Amino acid sequence: MSKDLHPTMDPTKMGIGRSIAVLTSGGDAQGMNAAVRATVRVGLYTGAKVYFVHEGYQGLCDGGDNIRLATWESVSMMLQLGGTVIGSARSMEFKTREGRIKAAHNLIKRGITNLCVIGGDGSLTGADEFRSEWSGLLTDLCKSGKITDEQAQEFSFLNIVGMVGSIDNDFCGTDMTIGTDSALHRIIEVVDAITTTAQSHQRTFILEVMGRHCGYLALVSAQACGADWVFIPEMPPDAGWEDHLCRRLADQRARGSRLNVIIVAEGAISRDGKPITSDMIKKLVTDRLGFDTRTTVLGHVQRGGTPSAFDRILGSRMGVEAVMALLEATPETPACVVSLSGNQAIRLPLMECVQVTKDVTAAMGEGRFEDAIKLRGKSFENNWNTYKMLAHINPPDVKSNINVAIINIGAPCAGMNAAVRSAVRIGIIQGHNMLAVHDGFDGLAHGQIEPINWTSVSGWTGKGGSMLGTKRSLPGKLLEEISQNIAKFNIHSLVIIGGFEAYMGALELVQAREKYEEMCIPMVVIPATVSNNVPGSDFSIGADSAVNTIVTTCDRIKQSAAGTKRRVFIVETMGGYCGYLATMAGMAAGADAAYIFEDKFNIKDLEVNVEHLVEKMKTTVKRGLILRNEKCNSNYTTDFIFNLYSEEGKGVFDCRKNVLGHMQQGGTPTPFDRNFGTKMGAKSVLWITEKLKECYRHGRIFANTPDSACVLGMRKRALTFQPLTELKEETDFEHRIPKTQWWLKIRPIMKILAKYDIKLDTSEHADMEHVIKKRSLLEK
Repeated sequence: MSKDLHPTMDPTKMGIGRSIAVLTSGGDAQGMNAAVRATVRVGLYTGAKVYFVHEGYQGLCDGGDNIRLATWESVSMMLQLGGTVIGSARSMEFKTREGRIKAAHNLIKRGITNLCVIGGDGSLTGADEFRSEWSGLLTDLCKSGKITDEQAQEFSFLNIVGMVGSIDNDFCGTDMTIGTDSALHRIIEVVDAITTTAQSHQRTFILEVMGRHCGYLALVSAQACGADWVFIPEMPPDAGWEDHLCRRLADQRARGSRLNVIIVAEGAISRDGKPITSDMIKKLVTDRLGFDTRTTVLGHVQRGGTPSAFDRILGSRMGVEAVMALLEATPETPACVVSLSGNQAIRLPLMECVQVTKDVTAAMGEGRFEDAIKLRGKSFENNWNTYKMLAHINPPDVKSNINVAIINIGAPCAGMNAAVRSAVRIGIIQGHNMLAVHDGFDGLAHGQIEPINWTSVSGWTGKGGSMLGTKRSLPGKLLEEISQNIAKFNIHSLVIIGGFEAYMGALELVQAREKYEEMCIPMVVIPATVSNNVPGSDFSIGADSAVNTIVTTCDRIKQSAAGTKRRVFIVETMGGYCGYLATMAGMAAGADAAYIFEDKFNIKDLEVNVEHLVEKMKTTVKRGLILRNEKCNSNYTTDFIFNLYSEEGKGVFDCRKNVLGHMQQGGTPTPFDRNFGTKMGAKSVLWITEKLKECYRHGRIFANTPDSACVLGMRKRALTFQPLTELKEETDFEHRIPKTQWWLKIRPIMKILAKYDIKLDTSEHADMEHVIKKRSLLEK
């Protein structure tokens, strides 16, 4: 991040006298509407004029009614819609110079020199080409007398910013493209449904998912559902894969599994570049094994449906960043894409990303498959490595004689079981004996400990709640019994999966090391809680599922309010003192306000919110949605806010309230939580294996250094291990939250998108980064 050159610049005046056009091009993707909405609203907030371009580049060529001024209200109720409301088309005309001359003329007629393009790599390459020949197009227009020399001078350069909307996640340089998470939601919904029918009949199911040149959807959905085999274009199977596949399926059946799932990307190929189709695999399995086999081709189902909470937030954040990038651009700035890395918004030179994306295709074409996986980026490579590790069924012959215990602590959440499953299986692969501890620290104290094996955890990735059983009680009063059981069951290390209680409990065990030598074993805490309040991690397993549950409910509530008109809903969310759920769900559901503990508010603020809603009721958008975190203020309760709004809104709007309660902890985990849990579980056990080697002295394990008890957390762009004791400084123990929380920085976006007149801090903005350096490292 860098300080802006104009820290004094008022963001509400940055766009005065400027015009921005937004278009969606190529294949549609869920979340594009969120990006369009944010671009329009933030553009208007900066004082710029914003235009919709309907039907993509074709609309740019045709002009006329296809290019229309956008208003604040024209993007209302768009957030929860899939596809793209402004339409998308693949334009042959724009590929010709004549077409681009027409497009340039249509832009200049309206004084537009800032173009925001939401689409895939083809659409973005087209935008860059348009920009690079802009001055030539203007010369042609001057010669033909369509524009004056003054106009050519005034509109002498075109700014381009891209946002990648593609369900395939096939654009290099960005962790996630808009639409990918929603497509995974669709795939996993289908896999979950198919699983139940396949188990009834002992069937093998082959699922073909989209991804002509990129196996991301296939790979992540295979990891999220524990598929037996995955075919992706980046890494074709080795020669003789047919025997290997049949052997693996037969092994699984022999172990008592009633179903097999094989996932195939539509672009899957063999080592010699020939396509591998779902029908080929079906014939192979039926002929060789005689298994009852069915194929399902998901097709356009993956593009459809409501965008997930992640895609709405991603689209909204990218829209804000895109407007800022356009307004800060100079003629020297290269065309850029705004993108996400970890939880950071970043800007990347568009053509560098396109080049690396082309390099992947070239690497696959030349059979350099290892390079193709590396060029896809760290996130893809990590997913591939984790999948490969978990796909091995044969445990090593040599046992390590190490016993690793796994325990769930605190409230249950979706994704806990995925973490347990991958920790158990990676442990078995490492040669360890894995032990399951039931019912939290109570179970550890009372000896509710038993061995857990490979098949015990099959099918766990998609199960909500906690299969091991979990409790909130802390170990402080049970230390004597716990130390006796650690000795009795000969436990050499502990994987603790849970929320703030897991962190607190692990800290108590570490502090007890002075008195109890049995506690001197490596321990790792994996954050898993809907509240997302564990210090040392930006994300917790379970939070994504909870945000999606809240957003789905809010969508229904908004629909009801839109029907009845002049109605305001007040919705209470969980989270303890942590406002993550209320803030993220507020942004994804398009809330008018989200009250949280970390962002203090008083009666004047409540008054401003009521007045804001009274004004809103005068527009065509006659409904309101207010989110309130359960512990945001002990006096301004949900009932108080409901009564205040009801009284102040008399005659203008009426109010309803909803307390969402424990539904936020239930349900099946989202693809993100399944995948995140799987990676966290795997990484924690690999770390334990290394730590045990370090701590092995004189025939026994003794770990008492601070770095032998860590929290495994996602920090900005990487999974890191941080000592529990060091995190004490960063923790507000009274309110059970970390002292600094990254997501507070994006709260102003929600307020701007709800039309509040607040100042957006532009003193920090995303620097232009580079992706080419990744390539040069490969070439060395």
